[in-house]
Amino acid sequence: MKVTEHIKQAKKTLFSFEILPPLKGQSLNEMLDGISPLMDFNPPFIDVTYHREEFIYKKHPNGLLEKVSTRKRPGTVGICAALMNRFKVDAVPHILCGGFTKEDTENALIDLNFIGVDNILALRGDAPKSEGRFVPHENGHNFTNELVTQIVGMNHGKYLHEETETGFHTDFCVGVAGYPEKHFEAPSFKFDLKYLKAKVDAGAEYIVTQMFFDNEKYFDFVKEVRAAGIDVPIIPGLKPITTLKQITMLPSIFFLDLPDPLMNELEKCKTNADVREVGIEWAIQQSKELIDFGVPCLHYYTMSKASTVHKVASKVF
Repeated sequence: MKVTEHIKQAKKTLFSFEILPPLKGQSLNEMLDGISPLMDFNPPFIDVTYHREEFIYKKHPNGLLEKVSTRKRPGTVGICAALMNRFKVDAVPHILCGGFTKEDTENALIDLNFIGVDNILALRGDAPKSEGRFVPHENGHNFTNELVTQIVGMNHGKYLHEETETGFHTDFCVGVAGYPEKHFEAPSFKFDLKYLKAKVDAGAEYIVTQMFFDNEKYFDFVKEVRAAGIDVPIIPGLKPITTLKQITMLPSIFFLDLPDPLMNELEKCKTNADVREVGIEWAIQQSKELIDFGVPCLHYYTMSKASTVHKVASKVF
């Protein structure tokens, strides 16, 4: 079932979450067992991230360096099949622009369609750690709206290198990302909304936000998005802070603010256990306020670790 159909049929705010594929060589069953407790809250769908290719430089005996492509987290398609089979939920794979050709994308979408996936979260993706800025594959997409256009094209039977639209019609529901505190590359919030509208105009049917810790940022974001003529569902993304390191790491990596009331409590923390307690309580209050606001779904970034989100959800759902 499509995410939009789950939302339409729901009588209350839904619960969903995102997982990371295990690192190459790690067990899938261990990850599935780890998230199993979250099924207590009846998530209708689970997001599965896809990390773009990374590169390592292999030094040869003659001193020359060889640039070798590697994938840190393979298996998104297989994980989607495993989730659907084991938990009877809809899997929402992430499809990226960065690091992939249009042919790669088409092939992945065909595979996902074959296993019964109905939803895609279309993202540009980040630049590789070894590069300072995003550079698309020479045969890939530069912007998410272009990726959305390709996916929607397949929904109309349009495939690459075909003269006419006579192919099998897929029926993917496409979601995209939104940024309550502005994407860090956007020159202004107004221009960020322009890019978001381009994604929706291309055919995106719902929005999932980047994590935020100040609900007022989400409320203002929704107001501005609606004023821009965008009327698709906007799902807030949440993550409980769990370690001392995250207090500085999350704002730095995701370009977001931690509100003063939260920081006042985090400054008192001496250990990761202290931070986790504060983070869980903050996420509980965030969640309750967002439900009162009438959000269609609460989407949690778990990093494939269920215990913290389970503690939050047990107080909310």
